[in-house]
Amino acid sequence: MRVATASTKPHPHDDAPDTAEDFARLARLSEGPQRRQLRDHLVQAWLPMAERIAVRFKGRGESLEDLYQVAALGLVKAVDHYDPGRGHAFEAYAVPTITGEIKRHFRDHMWTLHVPRRVQDLRNRVRQAAKELSQTTPGRRPTVAEIARHAHLSEGEVRTGMEALECFTALSLDAEMPGTDGYALTDAIGGPDPAYDVVVDRVAVRPCLQALPERERTILYLRFFGGMTQSRIAQQLGISQMHVSRLLSGCFDQLRDELLAETG
Repeated sequence: MRVATASTKPHPHDDAPDTAEDFARLARLSEGPQRRQLRDHLVQAWLPMAERIAVRFKGRGESLEDLYQVAALGLVKAVDHYDPGRGHAFEAYAVPTITGEIKRHFRDHMWTLHVPRRVQDLRNRVRQAAKELSQTTPGRRPTVAEIARHAHLSEGEVRTGMEALECFTALSLDAEMPGTDGYALTDAIGGPDPAYDVVVDRVAVRPCLQALPERERTILYLRFFGGMTQSRIAQQLGISQMHVSRLLSGCFDQLRDELLAETG
């Protein structure tokens, strides 16, 4: 059976073909080769409109080719879910469907930091206002006050929107930092510091150490903070090296038991 083609009936938009009969027929067809062929034909017929919508979002950090693909995906969804029996034209259903798919793509894939929806809306309003004002303020950027008046926002909301503009895409870690001679952003990022674990351990063990007898505390201090050997500690305290060893072992067992009891 021949697949119906879109007519050249005049339309307010050059890329909006008259496919009402095709959609009515698509709704009547059962799943199969003929329906898939007609569905593909409708997608191709409306693809120029989808690409026109995609162009509206260029310059926002995403390539136009990727925007075309997202718009095409939205168009396929519109074709699959459009119900001609509801009485409204396909274009009235497809435009918000495609636009919503592109906006969802930006929200889910382009923001490198989690930004609340309200802040995203402020970003869009500030961006649009700045773009419109730039045509009336040649040679300089619009001020915060000018953008606020134009977009009917407070100056604080404008600043929030401007900050959101900086969160839209991430800077590569290999990017050269401004005002440096080949100094990359990654060079300014610190690494894990094992000393933090030592701080935590010392805080945890302090109450247990304070509970030890004075002689045991002294032996631990001389051994681990004074760097003295067991033999030198024994000489300084006037006891045998074997006794120092037994006292250290006893301290370790007591500290271990108390710490395990606290975390148990």
